[in-house]
Amino acid sequence: MTTDTVTAPETRAFEADVSKLLHMMVHSVYSDRDVFLRELISNAADACEKLRYEAISNPALLSDDPQSRISLTLDKQAGRLVIEDNGIGMTAADMAETLGTIARSGTKAFMDKLAADKNGEGQQLIGQFGVGFYSAFMVAGKVEVVSRRAGEADAAAWSSDGLGTYTIAPAVPEAAPARGTRVTLDLLDDAKPYAELYTVERIVKAQSGHVPVPILIHEAGSTDEPRQVADGVALWTKARSDISEDDYADFYRSVAGQFDKPALTLHYRAEGRHEYSVLTFIPETKPFDLFDPDRKGRIKLYVRRVFITDEAEILPRYLRFVRGLVDTADLPLNMSREMIQDSPVLSAIQKGVSNRILSELGKLATNDPERYAAIWENFGAVIKEGLYEDYERRDQLLGLARFKSTASNGMWRSLKDYVGSLKENQTAIYYATGNDLDRIAQSPQIEGFKARGIEVLLLPDQVDSFWTTMGVDYEGKPFKSVTQGAADLSLIPLADENSGAAAPSEETSSFIAFAKEALANQVSDVRISDRLTSSAVCIVAVENAMDLQLEKMLASAGRAPERAKPVLEVNAGHALIARLSQVSDDDDSRRDIAFLLLDEARIAEGDPPADPRAFAERLERLMTRALG
Repeated sequence: MTTDTVTAPETRAFEADVSKLLHMMVHSVYSDRDVFLRELISNAADACEKLRYEAISNPALLSDDPQSRISLTLDKQAGRLVIEDNGIGMTAADMAETLGTIARSGTKAFMDKLAADKNGEGQQLIGQFGVGFYSAFMVAGKVEVVSRRAGEADAAAWSSDGLGTYTIAPAVPEAAPARGTRVTLDLLDDAKPYAELYTVERIVKAQSGHVPVPILIHEAGSTDEPRQVADGVALWTKARSDISEDDYADFYRSVAGQFDKPALTLHYRAEGRHEYSVLTFIPETKPFDLFDPDRKGRIKLYVRRVFITDEAEILPRYLRFVRGLVDTADLPLNMSREMIQDSPVLSAIQKGVSNRILSELGKLATNDPERYAAIWENFGAVIKEGLYEDYERRDQLLGLARFKSTASNGMWRSLKDYVGSLKENQTAIYYATGNDLDRIAQSPQIEGFKARGIEVLLLPDQVDSFWTTMGVDYEGKPFKSVTQGAADLSLIPLADENSGAAAPSEETSSFIAFAKEALANQVSDVRISDRLTSSAVCIVAVENAMDLQLEKMLASAGRAPERAKPVLEVNAGHALIARLSQVSDDDDSRRDIAFLLLDEARIAEGDPPADPRAFAERLERLMTRALG
């Protein structure tokens, strides 16, 4: 087409493989049909931005209608949706070029023309019209476009059913917009809800509420004035001084889908090599999907104030509780999420935003420990996943971590607090894992540490059994499980020097030697313990074996190899051990006692006896002997 007008209807074949394109649009690029409205609104806003730019040099283009707007008309009875803008508009030639081809688009050509522009005005353009427009065929059996370019008298109409051809014809001037474009969708039967007020309003607010053009909705046949549902001003583009706490809270609820208040709000604009705006929130309460197996984040990505996706993985998965958005002009509006995800620009944004959020949490922990403790109470178990997954930020995360311990009296303690209270000759940070905080605190393996005033971290979250195995250290002090290997407590004196255990008697030493031989198939060793003070026995893992709690977790999930033989530790000073060691030389009785002590240690760990029937029989025999 060589002129900007048409004198008669013309039917043409698309200059690209439209059938393939439409299949891609419906089945590959977009998984949610709601996105078609975002695309058409984006195109409309794009047209308004083009007009605004051209009107700088040619103010007459605005005529007597200077205010940009996008209008949505809903005709529920006819099953029709109309999207109209008063932007730059198109001639017939523009339609053939932008709506009839895939390789080129009006926006792309316009942006190419402005590539040398140094003042950045043209960079506010959004959308690639020739691609996003075709998403309309996901919901419409027929699409009609009527448009008049700003400053022109003639108007043109474009229509297609998306099956391979389109028609361009002159439009009746009186029936065309004074300037701009009107897109009419005849909705498919299963898409009729897109002509309903509630549905459209919800989509607009969720996906296009922050485009830089006001959006109005009107129901066909209604005498009511069109209602504005978006004012065209993105909250995150405003100065923080112009935004109230209530404004932030309302926006948080809309973007997060929650009804609480944000515990922390982070709003800033990054400038430098890459420029982007960030508005994120940490919820006051736990989101319902916090422990979703997919561990997906919920940060929305906008490009030039147009919603693109909430699956771009802006933040690492251990920050998935953060809600909000990132808006950048440095990314193109690509068709596929995969292309966006692989962008080096997005990688830089990911790093910058993640570091900033962790930095803000660090400041809050220092300046307002009470508020930070509330955040950690809700999300600490998730943040600790980063200790396992994010080696680069591990030191920073260790600084943020808070723990309950044997010395915290139910309060949160930092590792800095812990290291500051190390005992003389203490070379490790000791911890105990489990499923229940109170139960961990009563573990027999902790007794010797408590008796020496050594603080033990109490770790009740599943992730604790994993990150502690990663060779983590804090200020040169490694983490060491109280249920693994030797306790190495001999160099640290007891708090009560008179409570130290006497050397084991000859009978006790003899019994321990016998038990080691009798239990050889069950344990790797039987030895005198320096970690027990009130309990008779306990079991621990050997030095280089898996921690007991992690071993149990993996075994229960069917993911662990055969469980390693534990070590049975005996409190040589315990009255029960002393009495049992004096039992007659009857080897059968001594063997029963040895197995019963091992099962007692297992039960204390929350495990059943290895052989419940044999346990019961041994217990009956011992009771019978005791009763004479």
